[in-house]
Amino acid sequence: MPYRLKQLQKQLPTVHLVAVSACVFILGLTLMLLPSENVEATRGSIPATPQSIETVAPSATQLANTNNAPNDAETIESPVMPLPIEENWVDYTIGSGDNLTSMFKKAGLTARDVYNVASAAKGSKSFTRLFPGQTLSFVIKEGELHKLRHRESELKHTLVTKTPTGFNIDIIERKPDIEHKYTAGTIQDSLFLAGEEAGLSGKKIMELASIFGWDVDFVLDIRKGDSFSLIYEEKFLDGKKIGEGPIIAAQFINRGSKFTALRYTNSEGDSSYFTPEGYSMRKAFLRAPVGFARISSKFSLNRKHPVLNRIRAHKGVDYAARTGTPIKAAGDGKIIFRGKKGGFGNVVIVQHGSNITTLYAHMSKFKGGQKTGTRIKQGQVIGFVGKTGLASGPHLHYEFRVNGVHKNPLTVKLPQALPIAENERTTFKSTASALLAQLETYQATTLAALDMQKQ
Repeated sequence: MPYRLKQLQKQLPTVHLVAVSACVFILGLTLMLLPSENVEATRGSIPATPQSIETVAPSATQLANTNNAPNDAETIESPVMPLPIEENWVDYTIGSGDNLTSMFKKAGLTARDVYNVASAAKGSKSFTRLFPGQTLSFVIKEGELHKLRHRESELKHTLVTKTPTGFNIDIIERKPDIEHKYTAGTIQDSLFLAGEEAGLSGKKIMELASIFGWDVDFVLDIRKGDSFSLIYEEKFLDGKKIGEGPIIAAQFINRGSKFTALRYTNSEGDSSYFTPEGYSMRKAFLRAPVGFARISSKFSLNRKHPVLNRIRAHKGVDYAARTGTPIKAAGDGKIIFRGKKGGFGNVVIVQHGSNITTLYAHMSKFKGGQKTGTRIKQGQVIGFVGKTGLASGPHLHYEFRVNGVHKNPLTVKLPQALPIAENERTTFKSTASALLAQLETYQATTLAALDMQKQ
């Protein structure tokens, strides 16, 4: 080694050798002072041993275990899921006189948008029939319509969605949950008051009266102590009551006589009410052509006329009611007279079959869209109560004639109800038995509860 230094000294000047020696010294000192990654990572931990710093190649098994082992960071932190994009729906309530154009204008959209939606919904009535109280909801982004929703009811709405090729129309309908509701009541003053005490809506009370309207005159026949019981449907959506369905079974006890009505839907989808024996509750004629009116004058051959002030036969029944009260046709038939008729004022006469006619007098006005020769259905409105002609106050004068002879409308025997169709009898008997059993069970349970309260 001294020999090689001597040789190097001969080849390089002394100054150069000093410079090289200084560089080597500085480089060596720097390497000694800088910590390695292994040293930095283990600083403050257990001192390394020869075995711990020895590099050993992992085996294949160890590599497999390492790949399959869960990463600590992954087990602690769940994958970040993107949040759903919230759509900014803006609701507009449809008002009286509104149409699709006016509603789009409120939302800041153009006539072109109206045309595009109307074209896409062609053949659907979803946007041609808008009613006050319904809702149109819009999703508009940067001035462009992206979604439109027409909420027609709790159960039906139409959704319009923009696509690359136009607008897509989806009609979404939901079915409510149906539950049966039972209630009963006893009349003290009137059917309306008793019905309200039993928790019935005004509409449901009218429905009950219409079912038994062929057998019970709710003006003349009702007595204190008469009672009723019924089962009807209630509609629920997401646990919330959204409406009522029809009465499916009912009983009415009037003056000790019991009338029972059961709802039955035939194979063609038509629903009606029948007695447990299968006879229709619907008779050929209504007992009274106005609902819940007061009888102001009965059929009499010796009545003193209130205007003429002399004895004059009263060949009909007068029903006192407020002006404008609807008057219904007592039965199916054809209008054979419609106009003014002396002291009767405004009159409609209806022909029923070949031998029966009914007359309705003192009307304030006629029902629009009808004329002599128009065929009408039982219960169809033909005019409105008034006091035209010789009348001291607003009322309906009603006559019932058989072969031209006046009959007392309150006592005349009405044609018998038609029975259920022969091909429906087996199914009807099964349905009727189930409904009767359900009604009787409710009645028995209610009576038992009342007895418990009395004890």
